[in-house]
Amino acid sequence: MDSVRETHLSSNFGSPSSLVNISNNAAISLASSSSPPSSSSSTSSRYENQKRRDWNTFCQYLKNHRPPLSLSRCSGAHVLEFLRYLDQFGKTKVHTQICPFYGLPNPPAPCPCPLRQAWGSLDALIGRLRAAFEENGGKPEANPFGVRAVRLYLREVRDMQSKARGVSYEKKRKRPPPQQIPTLPFPPPPGAS
Repeated sequence: MDSVRETHLSSNFGSPSSLVNISNNAAISLASSSSPPSSSSSTSSRYENQKRRDWNTFCQYLKNHRPPLSLSRCSGAHVLEFLRYLDQFGKTKVHTQICPFYGLPNPPAPCPCPLRQAWGSLDALIGRLRAAFEENGGKPEANPFGVRAVRLYLREVRDMQSKARGVSYEKKRKRPPPQQIPTLPFPPPPGAS
Protein backbone atom coordinates (compact mmCIF):
# COMPACT_ATOMS: atom_id res chain seq x y z
CA MET A 1 0.00 0.00 0.00
CA ASP A 2 2.85 2.41 0.82
CA SER A 3 4.39 1.91 -2.60
CA VAL A 4 1.06 2.82 -4.20
CA ARG A 5 0.86 5.97 -2.07
CA GLU A 6 4.47 6.91 -2.93
CA THR A 7 3.82 6.43 -6.63
CA HIS A 8 0.65 8.48 -6.47
CA LEU A 9 2.28 11.32 -4.53
CA SER A 10 5.46 11.40 -6.52
CA SER A 11 3.58 11.53 -9.80
CA ASN A 12 1.40 14.41 -8.66
CA PHE A 13 3.64 16.37 -6.35
CA GLY A 14 7.26 15.76 -7.28
CA SER A 15 9.86 13.46 -5.82
CA PRO A 16 9.26 11.04 -2.94
CA SER A 17 11.47 13.30 -0.79
CA SER A 18 8.55 15.71 -0.63
CA LEU A 19 6.13 13.15 0.79
CA VAL A 20 3.90 14.38 3.55
CA ASN A 21 3.52 12.44 6.76
CA ILE A 22 0.39 13.04 8.83
CA SER A 23 0.35 11.57 12.34
CA ASN A 24 -2.71 10.82 14.49
CA ASN A 25 -2.91 14.40 15.68
CA ALA A 26 -2.47 15.66 12.12
CA ALA A 27 0.96 17.11 12.72
CA ILE A 28 2.40 17.72 9.29
CA SER A 29 6.06 17.14 8.60
CA LEU A 30 8.15 16.60 5.53
CA ALA A 31 9.85 13.28 5.01
CA SER A 32 13.00 15.29 4.34
CA SER A 33 13.14 18.82 5.65
CA SER A 34 14.04 21.54 3.19
CA SER A 35 16.17 23.36 5.75
CA PRO A 36 18.58 21.98 8.32
CA PRO A 37 17.47 22.39 11.92
CA SER A 38 18.93 25.48 13.52
CA SER A 39 20.36 25.60 17.00
CA SER A 40 17.50 27.87 18.10
CA SER A 41 14.88 25.28 17.08
CA SER A 42 15.78 23.17 20.10
CA THR A 43 14.70 26.04 22.35
CA SER A 44 11.53 26.81 20.38
CA SER A 45 8.16 25.74 21.69
CA ARG A 46 6.35 22.72 20.33
CA TYR A 47 3.85 25.10 18.71
CA GLU A 48 6.61 27.11 16.98
CA ASN A 49 8.28 23.92 15.71
CA GLN A 50 4.96 22.61 14.40
CA LYS A 51 4.16 25.95 12.76
CA ARG A 52 7.54 25.92 11.00
CA ARG A 53 7.01 22.33 9.77
CA ASP A 54 3.51 23.18 8.56
CA TRP A 55 4.78 26.26 6.75
CA ASN A 56 7.61 24.30 5.09
CA THR A 57 5.10 21.65 4.01
CA PHE A 58 2.75 24.21 2.50
CA CYS A 59 5.63 25.93 0.67
CA GLN A 60 6.75 22.53 -0.66
CA TYR A 61 3.17 21.87 -1.79
CA LEU A 62 3.18 25.14 -3.74
CA LYS A 63 6.57 24.33 -5.26
CA ASN A 64 5.38 20.87 -6.37
CA HIS A 65 2.04 22.19 -7.64
CA ARG A 66 1.50 21.93 -11.38
CA PRO A 67 2.19 24.63 -12.49
CA PRO A 68 4.38 25.71 -9.57
CA LEU A 69 2.92 28.59 -7.55
CA SER A 70 4.64 31.46 -5.84
CA LEU A 71 3.39 32.49 -2.43
CA SER A 72 2.35 35.89 -3.78
CA ARG A 73 -0.03 34.21 -6.26
CA CYS A 74 -1.49 31.82 -3.69
CA SER A 75 -5.20 32.31 -3.03
CA GLY A 76 -7.87 30.85 -0.79
CA ALA A 77 -8.69 28.40 -3.60
CA HIS A 78 -5.15 27.00 -3.37
CA VAL A 79 -5.48 26.67 0.40
CA LEU A 80 -8.72 24.70 -0.08
CA GLU A 81 -6.97 22.49 -2.65
CA PHE A 82 -4.21 21.85 -0.09
CA LEU A 83 -6.73 20.91 2.61
CA ARG A 84 -8.49 18.48 0.25
CA TYR A 85 -5.12 17.00 -0.69
CA LEU A 86 -4.37 16.39 3.00
CA ASP A 87 -7.64 14.46 3.41
CA GLN A 88 -6.05 11.40 1.80
CA PHE A 89 -3.75 11.12 4.84
CA GLY A 90 -6.55 11.42 7.41
CA LYS A 91 -7.20 8.91 10.16
CA THR A 92 -10.69 9.98 11.22
CA LYS A 93 -13.56 7.78 10.02
CA VAL A 94 -16.32 9.98 8.58
CA HIS A 95 -19.49 7.99 7.88
CA THR A 96 -21.52 8.64 4.74
CA GLN A 97 -25.27 9.21 5.01
CA ILE A 98 -26.01 5.73 3.64
CA CYS A 99 -23.79 4.05 6.25
CA PRO A 100 -25.73 2.26 9.01
CA PHE A 101 -23.33 3.83 11.53
CA TYR A 102 -23.99 7.41 10.41
CA GLY A 103 -24.33 9.54 13.53
CA LEU A 104 -22.95 6.92 15.92
CA PRO A 105 -19.91 8.08 17.90
CA ASN A 106 -18.71 4.49 18.57
CA PRO A 107 -19.73 2.18 15.70
CA PRO A 108 -19.96 -1.51 16.67
CA ALA A 109 -18.26 -2.84 13.51
CA PRO A 110 -15.95 -1.72 10.70
CA CYS A 111 -17.37 -0.02 7.61
CA PRO A 112 -15.98 1.14 4.25
CA CYS A 113 -16.49 4.86 4.95
CA PRO A 114 -13.56 7.15 4.09
CA LEU A 115 -10.86 8.34 6.44
CA ARG A 116 -10.47 12.11 6.54
CA GLN A 117 -8.56 14.77 8.39
CA ALA A 118 -10.38 15.64 11.59
CA TRP A 119 -11.95 19.09 11.69
CA GLY A 120 -10.02 20.10 14.82
CA SER A 121 -6.73 19.23 13.13
CA LEU A 122 -7.57 21.27 10.04
CA ASP A 123 -8.72 24.19 12.16
CA ALA A 124 -5.48 24.18 14.17
CA LEU A 125 -3.42 23.80 10.97
CA ILE A 126 -5.07 26.83 9.38
CA GLY A 127 -4.45 28.84 12.54
CA ARG A 128 -0.74 27.99 12.47
CA LEU A 129 -0.42 28.68 8.73
CA ARG A 130 -2.28 31.97 9.08
CA ALA A 131 0.22 33.09 11.72
CA ALA A 132 3.21 31.77 9.74
CA PHE A 133 2.10 33.63 6.60
CA GLU A 134 2.31 36.97 8.38
CA GLU A 135 5.55 36.05 10.18
CA ASN A 136 7.10 35.31 6.79
CA GLY A 137 6.33 38.76 5.38
CA GLY A 138 2.75 38.37 4.19
CA LYS A 139 0.32 41.22 4.65
CA PRO A 140 -2.65 40.43 6.92
CA GLU A 141 -5.13 41.70 4.33
CA ALA A 142 -3.64 39.36 1.70
CA ASN A 143 -3.54 36.26 3.94
CA PRO A 144 -5.07 33.37 1.93
CA PHE A 145 -5.57 31.33 5.13
CA GLY A 146 -7.99 33.88 6.55
CA VAL A 147 -10.32 34.33 3.59
CA ARG A 148 -14.04 33.71 3.87
CA ALA A 149 -13.96 30.62 1.63
CA VAL A 150 -11.52 28.86 3.99
CA ARG A 151 -13.63 29.75 7.05
CA LEU A 152 -16.77 28.46 5.33
CA TYR A 153 -15.00 25.24 4.30
CA LEU A 154 -13.89 24.62 7.88
CA ARG A 155 -17.43 25.24 9.12
CA GLU A 156 -18.83 22.78 6.55
CA VAL A 157 -16.28 20.13 7.55
CA ARG A 158 -17.09 20.66 11.22
CA ASP A 159 -20.84 20.37 10.65
CA MET A 160 -20.52 17.34 8.35
CA GLN A 161 -18.20 15.49 10.74
CA SER A 162 -20.33 16.37 13.73
CA LYS A 163 -23.40 14.79 12.11
CA ALA A 164 -21.55 11.84 10.58
CA ARG A 165 -19.68 10.92 13.75
CA GLY A 166 -22.33 11.84 16.29
CA VAL A 167 -19.91 14.20 18.00
CA SER A 168 -20.73 17.71 19.16
CA TYR A 169 -18.17 20.39 18.35
CA GLU A 170 -19.45 23.12 20.61
CA LYS A 171 -17.11 25.91 21.57
CA LYS A 172 -15.32 25.34 24.80
CA ARG A 173 -16.61 27.81 27.35
CA LYS A 174 -14.20 29.42 29.71
CA ARG A 175 -15.04 28.38 33.21
CA PRO A 176 -15.81 31.24 35.56
CA PRO A 177 -13.16 31.59 38.25
CA PRO A 178 -14.00 29.52 41.31
CA GLN A 179 -15.90 31.57 43.83
CA GLN A 180 -14.28 32.09 47.16
CA ILE A 181 -16.48 30.88 49.96
CA PRO A 182 -16.07 33.25 52.84
CA THR A 183 -14.65 31.43 55.79
CA LEU A 184 -16.06 32.19 59.18
CA PRO A 185 -13.77 32.05 62.14
CA PHE A 186 -14.35 28.92 64.14
CA PRO A 187 -15.45 29.47 67.71
CA PRO A 188 -12.85 28.42 70.25
CA PRO A 189 -13.24 24.86 71.48
CA PRO A 190 -15.15 24.52 74.76
CA GLY A 191 -12.98 25.09 77.80
CA ALA A 192 -10.16 26.77 75.86
CA SER A 193 -10.21 30.24 77.38
